[in-house]
Amino acid sequence: MDVQAILSAATGHGAVNPWAAIAYLVAGILFILALRGLSSPATAQSGNRFGMIGMTIAVVTTLLTHMPKGADGVLDTISLAEILAAIGIGAVIGIVMARRIAMTAMPQLVAAFHSLVGLAAVAVAAAAYLNPQAFGIADAAGQIFTVSRVEMGLGIAIGAITFSGSVIAFLKLNGNMSGSPIMLPGRHVINLGTLAAIVGLTAYFTQDQSPWVFWTITGLSFAIGFLLIIPIGGADMPVVVSMLNSYSGWAAAAMGFTLGNTAMIITGALVGSSGAILSYIMCRAMNRSFISVIAGGFGGDDAAAAAGGAKEQRPWKPGSADDAAFLMSQAENVIIVPGYGMAVAQAQHALREMGDQLKKEGVNVKYAIHPVAGRMPGHMNVLLAEANVPYDEVFELEDINGEFAQADVAFVIGANDVTNPAAKTDKSSPIYGMPILDVANAKTVLFVKRSMGGVGYAGVDNDVFYMDQTMMLLGDAKKMADDIVKALSGTGH
Repeated sequence: MDVQAILSAATGHGAVNPWAAIAYLVAGILFILALRGLSSPATAQSGNRFGMIGMTIAVVTTLLTHMPKGADGVLDTISLAEILAAIGIGAVIGIVMARRIAMTAMPQLVAAFHSLVGLAAVAVAAAAYLNPQAFGIADAAGQIFTVSRVEMGLGIAIGAITFSGSVIAFLKLNGNMSGSPIMLPGRHVINLGTLAAIVGLTAYFTQDQSPWVFWTITGLSFAIGFLLIIPIGGADMPVVVSMLNSYSGWAAAAMGFTLGNTAMIITGALVGSSGAILSYIMCRAMNRSFISVIAGGFGGDDAAAAAGGAKEQRPWKPGSADDAAFLMSQAENVIIVPGYGMAVAQAQHALREMGDQLKKEGVNVKYAIHPVAGRMPGHMNVLLAEANVPYDEVFELEDINGEFAQADVAFVIGANDVTNPAAKTDKSSPIYGMPILDVANAKTVLFVKRSMGGVGYAGVDNDVFYMDQTMMLLGDAKKMADDIVKALSGTGH
C-alpha cells in the first residue's frame, strides 16, 4: 500500500493529493524539529522558526487542497477572501498580544490559547454535525458514518473539557479566582458520574445521532472541565497548564480525522503526546500521581483546602541591601533561587547584574530552578534566558539540591512554595509531598519578599522565614536587587 492509500485509509476521506501528503509530511518533520529545539533555551529560537515554517506550509497546503472550487475548477475567490481576512484578523490580534504581554502574564496567555483551541474543536465538531455532507462524513440520507461519529464525539468532549478547564486555569492564574483548592461536596461522585455519562453517551451516539445526544455530550463535557480544575490548588497549576496543553492536542487530532486533514492529525498527536509526557515528568518531580492529575483530584484534600488561615506571629530577622551585599561578597558559594515574585517585579535583569557583580568579586554563583517555579513549566528558565544568564549556571532541582549544604548563601527572590519545608513535614498542607529546594540547609538564607503579610500562591506560610540563619529583605524584588548591585559596586554607601 502506498502513502496515498495509507492516508486515505487513515482518514476515511477518499483519495489524498500526493503533493499535499508530501507537504504535510514535511510540516510534520518541522514540528518534530520545533519540539526538539524547544527542549532547551539555547535552541528555543531555532525551534520556534521550525514551527513557524511548518505551520505556514500546513496552512498554505490546506488552503490549496480544501478550498471550494466552482464548476470550472477555479478556486472560489469569495471564500478565499473570507479565509484570508480571518487569518489577517487573527494575525493582528496575535502580534499585538505578543508585543504587549508581560512575561509574568505568559501562563495566563497560554491557558487562554488552550481554551481557544478547545473552543475551535467544539465549533468544528458542531459544524460537522449540523452539515455532515459538506465534510464528506455522511451518506446520501444524511446518516453520519460510524467512525466519524466516534471521532466527532471524542473531539467535542475533549475540546469542551479543554475550553472550560482552561477558563478556570486562566481565572486562577490571573487572580480572578482563589488559587486555593475549591472543594465541592461529593465532587468525586459527581465527576465520576459525569465522566461515565459522557463515555456512555459517546458510545450511544454511534447508534443514534439525535441532537439531544450530541448536545448533551457537549454540555456535560463543558461541565466536567470546570469540575476537574476547580479543586486544584495554585501550587499544582503548572501541571494543569501542561495537561491542558495535552488535551488541546488530542482535541485537534480528533478534529483532524473528522476533517480528513493529515496536518491536524500529526500536529495534534505531537502536542498531545508531548504535553502528556511533560505532565508525567512534572508529576514525578512533584511526587504526584499522574492518574490523579487526569482525574482532577490532586489539588489536595479538604483539610488541605482549609490551609492558609490566620498566620501565627513569629519573630524574624530583618535585613537590608547593604547587609545582603556584604554577606554575599564574603561568600565562596552563592545559590540564587528565583520565583514568581521575581517575575512580577521583572527583576531578572537586575538579578543577572547582581550575579555578574558577585562573580567579579570571585564568588561562585549558580541558579537553582524548581520544575514548577512560576506559573508554568520553564517559566523561570525563560526569564533568566531573557536576561542573558549563562545556561551553564542554571541548574534544575535534582542537579543542585545537594549543594545547598555547602552553600554559604542561598539568595531566594520571590520563591515561597518551592522552598517551603511544610511540603515535607505537614501532611495537611496543599503542597505536601512536593519536592522542594532545600535552601534551609545553606549557612545563610537571604529571602527577598514584598512583605511578611503575604504567603505563597498555595496560601501556606514558610518556616524558613523564621529560622535563625534567615535574613528577610522586604520590598520590591527589582529595587532590592538594584540596591544590592549598587552596594556591591560601592555606590550604595
